[in-house]
Amino acid sequence: MKKEITHIVCFTILFYFSFTLSLPAQVLSPARPRPPRDITPVSSKAAALAFMKSMDTLSASKYWPHVSPDEFLENVNNNLNEPLRVHEGNNTNFCSYAALSYLPLHFDPLGYAKNMVDLYRNGKVQYGRVLLTPSPEIKEAAGRLAFKGELDIRPADQIWFLTLADHFKGYLNFFDRHFDMGDENGFWAATNFSKFNRMIRALLNFKVKAKGSDLIRIRTDDLYTYLKEKLQTGTVALFVNNMTLYQKDHRVIKPGIPTHYIILEQIEEVSNGMINITYWDYGALSLQQVTRAFLERLIFGVSHCTLKKTRKHAP
Repeated sequence: MKKEITHIVCFTILFYFSFTLSLPAQVLSPARPRPPRDITPVSSKAAALAFMKSMDTLSASKYWPHVSPDEFLENVNNNLNEPLRVHEGNNTNFCSYAALSYLPLHFDPLGYAKNMVDLYRNGKVQYGRVLLTPSPEIKEAAGRLAFKGELDIRPADQIWFLTLADHFKGYLNFFDRHFDMGDENGFWAATNFSKFNRMIRALLNFKVKAKGSDLIRIRTDDLYTYLKEKLQTGTVALFVNNMTLYQKDHRVIKPGIPTHYIILEQIEEVSNGMINITYWDYGALSLQQVTRAFLERLIFGVSHCTLKKTRKHAP
């Protein structure tokens, strides 16, 4: 019931702000300086793990009083070893930040590890072209989130998700821009489609070509072919209607709006005309068999993420 109420309220706010979709980009966001060609070099898992091994004596941080260095290091190491285990937590609105984390953990784990350690040590970090400076309330909350399932025992993820939600804002955050305990479940942590793409562009060394919106389902001549082609050249994140994704009967489409982000891993049409989709979500890979009509009703946005060319590669 709580989720359904949240979706209804979210739809009301989306409808109220939908007029902004027709405004010029210069009105919606201020001009930003042209980013450098290279933001983050690609790196290897081995290099990241070697770096983390050198951090075994990491001291407790005065900035994150409720996160011990041992628990922090264990969480980051687990993410490096098993990136698909990253979990947004139960009943939170952290799904966009978990989906975003898929990219650095797979393509620049060393950069991710170094930046996480800097954030823990210094209470702030220059990540890509963004200086992340979490508020005192965020620093006090990290490590104290409870009843969130697996996220309860992943304090480094709490630091990361809370910091991202604190820094990046979209129109869904208009009515709640200041964090209070419990806001991880509400609009303070919510992410609309343009904000999701903006975060990737600002933090990571990726080009993002986005297709879709917050209100209208993506339209293509052949969505299956479009997704299959995009998977050949990059990472594909999907903005989907969560109520549709997890309903038991695919023949009944519940009305709704997109509220969830997943990473598409594979898509394949099988002999009976159905489509198998494998996607990353909630700390694991999932497989569903759907119709073409269901696929078109499910997806509101597609973010095609490709690595920029870099002059130099990390070891």
